[in-house]
Amino acid sequence: MTTSIFPSYPPSLTPEQLSYLLTASTDWSLSHGLTVRPPPSFVAENPNGALATHAPTTLFPSPFPRSCWNEAREVQKLFNELYAKISADEEWLGKITEELAEVDEFMARLYKVHLDVKKEGFVQDLSLGLFRSDYMIHVDPSSATSPPVIHQVEFNTVASSFGGLSTLVSELHRHLLRVGAYPQTGHPIKEENIPVSPAAQGVASGLAAAHKAYGSGGEGRKTAVLFITQPDERNVFDQRWLEYNLSEKHDIQTYRISLREVPTLTTLDPVTRALIYHPPHAPGVLVEISTVYFRAGYGPGDYPSELEWASRTTLERSKAIKCPSVITQLAGTKKVQQVLVTEGVVERFITDPKLAQRIRGTFAAIHPLDNSPAGLAAREIALNSPEKYVLKPQREGGGNNIYRSKIPDFLRSIPESHWSVYILMELIEPPNLENIIARNGETMIGGVIGELGVYGAVLWRDGEGEQRGKGVRTIISNEESGWLLRTKGMDSEEGGVAAGFGSVDAVLLVD
Repeated sequence: MTTSIFPSYPPSLTPEQLSYLLTASTDWSLSHGLTVRPPPSFVAENPNGALATHAPTTLFPSPFPRSCWNEAREVQKLFNELYAKISADEEWLGKITEELAEVDEFMARLYKVHLDVKKEGFVQDLSLGLFRSDYMIHVDPSSATSPPVIHQVEFNTVASSFGGLSTLVSELHRHLLRVGAYPQTGHPIKEENIPVSPAAQGVASGLAAAHKAYGSGGEGRKTAVLFITQPDERNVFDQRWLEYNLSEKHDIQTYRISLREVPTLTTLDPVTRALIYHPPHAPGVLVEISTVYFRAGYGPGDYPSELEWASRTTLERSKAIKCPSVITQLAGTKKVQQVLVTEGVVERFITDPKLAQRIRGTFAAIHPLDNSPAGLAAREIALNSPEKYVLKPQREGGGNNIYRSKIPDFLRSIPESHWSVYILMELIEPPNLENIIARNGETMIGGVIGELGVYGAVLWRDGEGEQRGKGVRTIISNEESGWLLRTKGMDSEEGGVAAGFGSVDAVLLVD
């Protein structure tokens, strides 16, 4: 951590003020759906999911440089285009994925699903990406006058969560300010500097664009969007807000099933491969699925048996638009992020040098751990001077990274042939900041680190027949769709909210 670039923050609270603020925050959250299902450690039994608790949140919005917030939002459409083009360039992406598949069984299984369906032939040339690009503020510790900039932590192409709740937490902080829950003097908090994230509406609009592009169902069937979710999903309310937006603002029906339920609740039309959903609560009703939205399937734990892999193949074979397709999910690997840092690679996809440089301006230093000269040099760093680095695998969902002094022992504990699956990323130096995190009715006060995620929605059409996999043919829509600030304790080495590490926060813009 560097010295703070922010004024003294947050405001000092008496015990009475803290109690009042926590109660006001908890009640508003529970009243407005800023909620999650409680973990078993908090509530041992939850029959029929009847119980909920407030989502982990900060009690104050966190200061965030306006210039960094603007830049992260403005560059998002470029990243949408970049990753759409990566997903559609199978020659380039395939080489990277094949290398990963040699030592990473999960990557190999995902790629096999893609290749099996490709051999049969795809019946849907539309793809939807609901992406999230995550950033941290970086301040050069060697220069007291260097302005803060954003450095990209990772780019998410599958199951980019908390869009629904990010809208609510900014509304929560504005409410707390309006009702006087914050101290009346001695703080820089103004309502106009707490922008409300439109992510709940923006992510839902991306799904609606895909649904509309799919068109009408065959044989007079109604169409709907299908969410693929984890069993006993604790973050269900975040997802429900997207469903409510689809229903109330776009008149689109949604359904939710797990990968395990796919064989019993869906069939494929034998001629068109339309994905037909059979609602168990409505016998005889046939619903054609326009878009499959994956909020599960991003990690090995989502595939405990061959049944789940068969389900993923069925969905990939179908006519439904996938969000994401398997190949788009593979585009989000850390290895792709590392290769993009290499000089000239972004320019393969974004040919305007000024736009390519703007993307590059967000990159942190990332190194491979393969047998290339750069990889061998990075191995020396990882084993002998790892204190400024984090080791990242090809996984999503939080709890997977290896930090600093733990890196050498971890690498020695696995076969050296597997090291190439990981990337070595230079740690970002965020400014000092404090806040109060509320989780399960309790508070944690102290130093925090924030991570800004910007959502994007992009719908594109691949080439048909032999042209498929050789580059995007048409980008139909491309939007920046809001933002999320996740904040964790300074001593925590992971930021996943659902995984139990972070909290949902709102930005307090500062100049």
